Amino acid sequence: MLAYAFGIKLYQALQKGNDGAGWIMGKQYLRAATCRWRPHRRSQSAESRADFIHKYGIAQEEARESLYWLGLLAESGIVPRGRLKPITEEPKSLSPIVTAIILKVKK
Repeated sequence: MLAYAFGIKLYQALQKGNDGAGWIMGKQYLRAATCRWRPHRRSQSAESRADFIHKYGIAQEEARESLYWLGLLAESGIVPRGRLKPITEEPKSLSPIVTAIILKVKK
């Protein structure tokens, strides 16, 4: 949950700046970052095995999208890469875990 708090603070800082691109990218990142675990929670009430896999797939997509927006913020120079390091670790570690869960359920 620390990554969520840091992500929200990052978004708030980008909103204070005059960079329209940073504002938009920050908004997209915040949407993806706050949606990462929602499918996981919903999967606990999945109606079928396929539904469970689908919901975890959404969580994986959101983790990848979070990394995409963080990468754009860093590559564009809007936010220094070092400042983003603390919040890139969670989505990087989440993707292999979700993949393992999906593969195990598919077997």
